[in-house]
Amino acid sequence: MIRFEQVTKRFPRADRAALHEVSVRILAGAITGVIGPDGAGKTTFLRLAAGLLVPDQGRITVLDHDTQRELAFRDHLAYMPQKFGLYTDLTVWENLLLYARLRGIPAAEGRASIDRLLTFTGLGPFRRRLAGKLSGGMKQKLGLACSMLIQPKVMLLDEPGVGVDPVSRRELWKIVQEQRDQGVGIVWSTPYLDEAEKCDYVLVLYEGKVVFFGPPAEFTARANNRTFLVEIPAEERRRLTREWLQKPTVVDTRIQGQRLRVVLRPEALVPGTPPEARDAAPAEIHHMAPTEARFEDAFIDALGGVPKDRVALVNRTASGENHHEEVVVAEGLVKRFGRFTAVDHVSFRVRRGEVFGLLGPNGAGKSTTFRMLCGLAAPTEGHATVAGVDLRKARAQARRFVGYMAQSFSLYGDLTVRQNLEFFGGVYGLRGARLSVAIRQMLDELELAPLANISAGLLPLGFKQRLALAVAILHRPAVVFLDEPTSGVDPLARREFWLRIDQLVEEGAVVIVTTHFMDEAEYCDRLALINRGKVIAMDSPDAIRNSIQSPQLPNPTLEDAFIAMLERANEATERDAAVTATGAERKGGPTT
Repeated sequence: MIRFEQVTKRFPRADRAALHEVSVRILAGAITGVIGPDGAGKTTFLRLAAGLLVPDQGRITVLDHDTQRELAFRDHLAYMPQKFGLYTDLTVWENLLLYARLRGIPAAEGRASIDRLLTFTGLGPFRRRLAGKLSGGMKQKLGLACSMLIQPKVMLLDEPGVGVDPVSRRELWKIVQEQRDQGVGIVWSTPYLDEAEKCDYVLVLYEGKVVFFGPPAEFTARANNRTFLVEIPAEERRRLTREWLQKPTVVDTRIQGQRLRVVLRPEALVPGTPPEARDAAPAEIHHMAPTEARFEDAFIDALGGVPKDRVALVNRTASGENHHEEVVVAEGLVKRFGRFTAVDHVSFRVRRGEVFGLLGPNGAGKSTTFRMLCGLAAPTEGHATVAGVDLRKARAQARRFVGYMAQSFSLYGDLTVRQNLEFFGGVYGLRGARLSVAIRQMLDELELAPLANISAGLLPLGFKQRLALAVAILHRPAVVFLDEPTSGVDPLARREFWLRIDQLVEEGAVVIVTTHFMDEAEYCDRLALINRGKVIAMDSPDAIRNSIQSPQLPNPTLEDAFIAMLERANEATERDAAVTATGAERKGGPTT
């Protein structure tokens, strides 16, 4: 379907080629995942395949057409960029109609295709809704529908699953798999490595070069017999995650509920030596059991593991102004926008040194809850305190104890890294020598010093994330709010990010996080699952996972639990609505 022959692509002022001598053959009727860290060349690969870029050297053919000489392949190719390519002020129907006209589809045929795709994607009931008012998952579906108007033979999808909840991601996969089963060849770029496992083939890129191409199981096999789950005291998880990464025999560690997942280097596996005795971890190990390797284990191993010099071991303390054991208290929080209730009587308490996760589908009310607790929005009803400060009475005072890392990072792209830190430090009340010391500390700890005079808008995504974190914790807050902090960031950068968050928690800070990435939710001590503005479950990751365990599903994942609980909650809501409607009918009143 697609053939790259010794393809190289360079961009001006870049210190290396975006792609270097890449040769690969992408098969028709299959899903090929393009995997790699930030800057690996994934988007460049897709744009070259779409004919939007011209290679500096080498040859590319799509459907046997040379992309530089023959444009006929474009009539059979659909390309979906990261930013959807949607017009937010047009409705769902109007977006589809516009794309049909742009592709030159005759009017009658275009309307028939639009009706077919609205049914296929489940967007029919939302045809009159503005694209800008859609949830993340619905935007992705609309982007897919726009790209499928021509019934393509080739689909190029650049990170379609980023920023959408697990339910929406499963729906996207169902749509794409149906296209594959009809013979369409699909290239799916993704930073989510659980998605890579669903692909028929994977192309792993690193620094513009091909690391691997083939079935994902073959790549995962490189970590077979080197992956273990370790039972340790819960209070030791975060410290040992960092300490073990310092050991030369350890490739990777990450928290998985109440256990640690450890990947060892091959040289650590000395024949005849029991795992407990190997120089893989300190004496705190209670139990170390082999577990099935995952694609992510092999990916981190292929990249050489988390660099030892990036494992945060700096000792700092959280704000000394906070002496409250229960740092965040939310009681019966309600937020209404007109007749719509975005948050419906949400209550929870978070203690010092705890990571608390808010999970839920797009539009469930997570970000609105965040904004109330940060003092950025006033609740309609209910009560909330941060570090003992009542948010109804003293929102400005409470903000001194809060660090907020927004979904889109909220950085000023035209300011340099240092200027962003200076500006936000001033917003948080830091002045003079205190501000200078805090900035120097952040630049050193987050390895931003070499980029201090670079405009934030020019930074790669992983470094923007580091700067956004630096801005949020510059004033050593008691509470750090992280709203989708690693959306779109590659696994290596995600690992480094959580090592730094773990350290903040050990120092006594509270971290409250929203995420659609279920492996990331494993880092939390407790999770609250929110659906339609209400909390439908609250417990540890292990307890939530185990709550849906059954003979048919003996080892459920957190994603399995997430989806099962949402389905139960939605079924209960629909039953209640049906009972209410039936009761109203019997009384002769209006039904809803």
